[in-house]
Amino acid sequence: MELAYYSDYAVRLVNSEEPARGRDTLTTVEAVRDLFGDNSSAARRATDADVTRFRSVRARLRGVFEAADQGDETLAVDLLNSLLLEFPVSPQISGHDHRDEDGRPLWHMHLADHPSNATAGYAAIAAMGLAFHLTEYGVDRLGLCEAAPCRNAYLDTSTNRSRRYCSDRCATRANVAAYRARKRLEADRSGSSGLAAESAQRSSVSGER
Repeated sequence: MELAYYSDYAVRLVNSEEPARGRDTLTTVEAVRDLFGDNSSAARRATDADVTRFRSVRARLRGVFEAADQGDETLAVDLLNSLLLEFPVSPQISGHDHRDEDGRPLWHMHLADHPSNATAGYAAIAAMGLAFHLTEYGVDRLGLCEAAPCRNAYLDTSTNRSRRYCSDRCATRANVAAYRARKRLEADRSGSSGLAAESAQRSSVSGER
């Protein structure tokens, strides 16, 4: 499993809440376990106490995305470093699940499960994955959706650093809203021009009299 994969852990956790919409799916231990995805062994260690702890880590990870979105690279790095210090990773070389054509292991870096609790394990993985993405691709590759009121986190993997929305759905909604706004503006301008022309015509008629 490559380190880039782990950055999705941060995105999944941050997006379990939509503050602007008043939505929060992280309310049960089952929701915590779902965040682990295929990592079922780590998910089984989650308890009710992890719900509150996960929410605390979520707020700190969102702070990283918010700082990056506002262009404050130093703050984004400082916030992420504090998570890395508090939740250190345990790297391992692994190859048992990946083989080449000759049956030899394809060695790669893997982050081992944290022995203390589910929150510590998840936070370590999420922070390390996000740190890898940030240092490999740049702070500006961490974004928050511009389709209000969404503000979901995303990782920009586009070739020209052009991503602005968390999903195709939000991109479509934003484009439709922009189109309708342009049409309203055009209609207002057209109406204003018509009123001005009508007024000028009335003035001209009055002057001729």
